[in-house]
Amino acid sequence: MNLVLNPPTVVRDIALLVARVLLGVVLIAHGLQKFVTWTLAGTAEAFGQMGVPAASVSAPVAAVIELVGGVLLLVGLFAPIAGLLVALQMGVAAVLVHVGNGVFVSENGWELVAVIAAAALAVGVAGAGRYSVDSWLRGRRSTSAAVSADERESVNA
Repeated sequence: MNLVLNPPTVVRDIALLVARVLLGVVLIAHGLQKFVTWTLAGTAEAFGQMGVPAASVSAPVAAVIELVGGVLLLVGLFAPIAGLLVALQMGVAAVLVHVGNGVFVSENGWELVAVIAAAALAVGVAGAGRYSVDSWLRGRRSTSAAVSADERESVNA
């Protein structure tokens, strides 16, 4: 039971990797859809019809957050910032567009944006895990800091 309640670090890191990759793919698809399939003008028009304020500004902002946020989460770079931005955007989408339509996505309800927000928030708070660019960069900083400390010691010796 302890393995379930307190999994080994490698299990946690694999779970974060899977969550980031799946979330990133979904966000990239939605961002590309706004840029390529619907176009930003079409997305802005749709946003306007849904009552989204400043639709001509909101559409490209949403598209960029989804596309860039998706890429960042996929590779695990700046995961806390990307996760929190995506969660915030999904919260705004839920309030402005989806909450009044009930739960189910088939009725333009809030379930999809809520699940994306929850996953993004979880990754944003938990971090990207060991199998990420964030972790690799932390390791490089730690290594360069250790090398610098060793160099200072050898100079001072």
